[in-house]
Amino acid sequence: MARKTLTSARLHLEPVDGLLLNVDDLHVEFRTRDGVAKAINGTSFTLSERETLAILGESGSGKSVTAQAIMGILDSPPAKITGGKIEYCGVDLLTMPEKKRRQIRGEHISMIFQDALSSLNPVFPVGWQIAEMFRIHRGMNRSDSMSEAIRLMERVHIPAAKERAGNYPHQFSGGMRQRIMIAMAIALNPWVLIADEPTTALDVTVQAQIMTLLKELQDESGMGLILITHDLGVVADVADDIAVMYCGRFVEHADVHRLYDNPAHPYTVGLLDSIPRLDQRGSELYAIGGLPPSLTSLPSGCSFHPRCRWATDECRAGGAPKFVEVEPGRWAACHHTEEVLHRERA
Repeated sequence: MARKTLTSARLHLEPVDGLLLNVDDLHVEFRTRDGVAKAINGTSFTLSERETLAILGESGSGKSVTAQAIMGILDSPPAKITGGKIEYCGVDLLTMPEKKRRQIRGEHISMIFQDALSSLNPVFPVGWQIAEMFRIHRGMNRSDSMSEAIRLMERVHIPAAKERAGNYPHQFSGGMRQRIMIAMAIALNPWVLIADEPTTALDVTVQAQIMTLLKELQDESGMGLILITHDLGVVADVADDIAVMYCGRFVEHADVHRLYDNPAHPYTVGLLDSIPRLDQRGSELYAIGGLPPSLTSLPSGCSFHPRCRWATDECRAGGAPKFVEVEPGRWAACHHTEEVLHRERA
């Protein structure tokens, strides 16, 4: 399907030389009774047309907060963006008036949330909820908007879409509910789609179907896709680049093949080693020791040093290691990148 010109009657924005999104030195804090939780600590990345960027990390690493900051849906207070820029098509979203920011959401940048059942309204049929996007943003009447909703349900491969448009969220399986969420997210043909753990709580077969569907939709429309997950297996066949996040910082960023073949940061090594492998059947499963630190009291130096097998005094002192290009097209934040890259492998 050819992309329609993404021009709103109210807001006209187009990619600059193919670049859709530029996040530069983003900082986000949560001010709580227990202190200031530094959720995002200087995150930077770009996203171009047709590119898929996967953001990986354990729960609490800042992946979803990054997505919410881009969408402009952070709960504030307690959340506060304390620094950085989020540019969409060359325009800084953080300085944009809220009225214009609302025009960006859904129409230009859209998001698939983690839990489809809690994201969908239980008292309205799913067709009505999808059609609402067209009634509000396109000014369509009920009949035309419902026709568009049914077309979208067919596009995301929901069987008997016309008959099922009148069903409620609880009448669908988990995989079908996720397809409905995807239909709502792509309804207005956005340039950027953020998928926040889109395969959580789905079985392996359905996970593969959802990821294949997202790839099909991207190929049709040319949108940029940010895929947030903690499951390395989910992104292997879909992502172009992977950014690994820990304690609100990117610790490694590389293309998917190089990162899987030979990671450059100890945290990435730990994540990959923790994936069960058929050739190691019968041996004890590996797990990264310890737990992530509290965001209200991050350790000095590298935040990962309490759990790192390569940690030295250099890692424990001073500030966090700089996020630098260690090879062409590969960035890492570690004092011992060379040792990690040339480690002995099992």
